[in-house]
Amino acid sequence: MVWIENFSLNEISLIILNIIGYSFLFFLPKRLSREVKCLSVLAGLAIGMLFDFTIGGGILDFYKQNDTNRYELFDVFYFALFGVFGYFFMYFYDKFRVNKVTFIYYITAWSIVGILVQWLFSKLHILTYQNNFELAYSFPIFLLIQTLTGFFYMFITNSSGELSKES
Repeated sequence: MVWIENFSLNEISLIILNIIGYSFLFFLPKRLSREVKCLSVLAGLAIGMLFDFTIGGGILDFYKQNDTNRYELFDVFYFALFGVFGYFFMYFYDKFRVNKVTFIYYITAWSIVGILVQWLFSKLHILTYQNNFELAYSFPIFLLIQTLTGFFYMFITNSSGELSKES
């Protein structure tokens, strides 16, 4: 692992985005229990890293994070943002009271958010596409990820009513 290849716009952007994201995470009004809050962050990290290690790095290598195809310190900052998005997904799922009728709209909206964030990350040189990968290819991946995350949220909040709300 390389500590820092080149300290530039992408590293500065990652620091700022993490500060903003985790500030919102800690200062938004409490809607979810501590357990669901922790699970949402962990789910965001796990799902995001799984897909990044398969299509972004290891197996398919469709894009590189930050300055190099090798892992570096600021990849940790990049991966940390997955936790924030996992939390926001479940926070707003609860806030908007998503149900069977609105589920597909919610998933589609979050998939569009994912595409917009990926576009922003490419402009900030956090992500650089390679091997003929295009941004549009990410949309079905986001649809799958958001659907699985939605089912996971329904599972953890329906399996125990105590997990769903802050006490």
